[in-house]
Amino acid sequence: MRDVVEIPARCTCGNPLVAATAPRLSNGIPFPTTFYLTHPAATAAVSRLEASGLMAQMSERLTTDTQLAQAYRGAHENYLSERERIRALAGLEPVWEIEGISAGGMPDRVKCLHVLVGHSLAVGPGINPLGDEALELITEEFSPQVCSCAGSWDHDADVPQRDLSRHVRRRNQGFARQDDAAQDPVSQDTGETA
Repeated sequence: MRDVVEIPARCTCGNPLVAATAPRLSNGIPFPTTFYLTHPAATAAVSRLEASGLMAQMSERLTTDTQLAQAYRGAHENYLSERERIRALAGLEPVWEIEGISAGGMPDRVKCLHVLVGHSLAVGPGINPLGDEALELITEEFSPQVCSCAGSWDHDADVPQRDLSRHVRRRNQGFARQDDAAQDPVSQDTGETA
């Protein structure tokens, strides 16, 4: 996990359930996703919910249930407010590129249940209705009140020595193409290979 500012939700044993990430990564990339669900048991349970088609059902309900849609818009506003709090805590300047953009599909659809559950765990129940609902649906597999850490964490795994995220890989690939073009501008202009 990179650019973590705080751990807003923990297992009863102290392991992280949710990590709060800076809205601008240390490599300069604006990053709207603030709350990351980090616990392996929780992420697995939520992944199974996503695979069941629940997100499409929730998105459909948002179009017909005005009370749910209004509460979900409130969750969106809370997410933006929490991201601003995390930004200030990290000592960062405002990140205008993602202003008004939350995560997980909010405020109009459901795009990522991991984000919604992470948000619910970070801020507590009653703020994100669909995150709360998803948490209720996984209680047989995961509950924040019950430690399920035994076997969930691989403490013997190698620690990554560099950032291999897709954002960094794409940025590095772009720089590599620019470097290639600078070294051989003729082949880049004509489409011929050197």
